[in-house]
Amino acid sequence: MNRLILIGAVGLAIAAGATYWTTSSGTGPGDAAQAADIDTSSVVEMTMGPEDAKVTVIEYASFTCPHCATFHKGPFKQLKADYIDTGKVHFIYRDVYFDPLGVAASQLARCAGPDRFFGIADMIYNRQSQWAERGASRQQIFDNLTKIGKVAGLGEDQIQACLNDEERSKVLVAWYQQNASAHGVDSTPTLIINEQKYSNMSYGDLKNVIEEKLAE
Repeated sequence: MNRLILIGAVGLAIAAGATYWTTSSGTGPGDAAQAADIDTSSVVEMTMGPEDAKVTVIEYASFTCPHCATFHKGPFKQLKADYIDTGKVHFIYRDVYFDPLGVAASQLARCAGPDRFFGIADMIYNRQSQWAERGASRQQIFDNLTKIGKVAGLGEDQIQACLNDEERSKVLVAWYQQNASAHGVDSTPTLIINEQKYSNMSYGDLKNVIEEKLAE
């Protein structure tokens, strides 16, 4: 998804029993200056593979990005089998928020904690065209995400608490802005491999980069 990051302040607020989303446009990673005032220390990094691996791959991705869904359905599974599961790569997943839908999906993926994150994330990516359908209302999107949460084994109350946590959404957006600013992320998926930035690529090209880093 080659576009500038547009979200400044993204919130999920509850009023009269309904959920409302607020966004402001024309902003980007530079807003990390404002985000720096928010304590993001409670946000847990979602990771796979040993922390002391020779190669660290950070993926910046959005749950509403079609290219990210494609990456997770194919190249990521190969990356996991060849390098993460074999202990050669430490993988870190970081959210990018282009829109409030991405925030809501992220809150659902994080709802059951780190041990369940990647499993729920896979479901969200695999069903992206269904839950994030064009023209759907806010309530339809939430209903769609709720269905995914239930299939994942989460309870109704747990799901609603996660989706409607306004304060948590503000912390996640601030965390995203800080990270995106630090790495100059303006599109998804973006890969940071041993602190070197790469745009979306085929698995063959990704494998070549990792092999080069392992040989250094």
